[in-house]
Amino acid sequence: MIKGKIHSTESFGSVDGPGIRFLIFMQGCHLRCQYCHNPDTWALDEGDEMTAEELLDKAERYRSYWRDKGGITVSGGEPLVQIDFIIDLFEKAKQRGISTCIDTAAQPFTREEPFWSKFRHLMSLTDTVLLDLKHINSDMHKKLTGCGNENILDCARYLAEINKDVWIRHVLVPELTDNDEWLHELRAFIDTLPNVKKVEVLPYHDMAQFKYEKLGMKYRLDGVLPPTKERVENAQSILIK
Repeated sequence: MIKGKIHSTESFGSVDGPGIRFLIFMQGCHLRCQYCHNPDTWALDEGDEMTAEELLDKAERYRSYWRDKGGITVSGGEPLVQIDFIIDLFEKAKQRGISTCIDTAAQPFTREEPFWSKFRHLMSLTDTVLLDLKHINSDMHKKLTGCGNENILDCARYLAEINKDVWIRHVLVPELTDNDEWLHELRAFIDTLPNVKKVEVLPYHDMAQFKYEKLGMKYRLDGVLPPTKERVENAQSILIK
């Protein structure tokens, strides 16, 4: 029996996929985003062990809220780190007629085996992908997250190849992502993806700073203020068409 390492769940998510959704936050992530608001999800060896059946039984208590669009959304951390469990979860969700959505930064995406076959199978069970594109410039992506973005952009291209419904999410951070040149480059890339149904600009906030202090970790964006309303509107005007 496969068990997943679960950080937490939320019963009523209204912005994490179509409709009202039950949110499942997984443990484990390879990225180290400077603005991450869930650093407590990075370690894979923490969290509570749960089976797919246990999670779905819990989720279905709220099914009356979902109506025809809602369902479950798996986030993190990075769900793809526990891809075997997510496949099992989504297979069982489909047996129950539950809509499936995954919120991912596409790391550790690769077209090499064994991940490649698993990912293709997972996508056959997934209704919507919320794809977090952290930065269009690979050097800046590495500075921001610790990893380059070549495989992440390749994941976006593959999702376009199979015409999977995708919502693009981009966090706007002063000094790191809030730059008109980069925003136009990102928009040009999105224009090559005919399957993108929605683009969201998520303004950076520092409300998770206390988590870093509690964990004894340095908050790398100390002193960086959230973007102004004008800069958020500017990013939206570029990225959202």
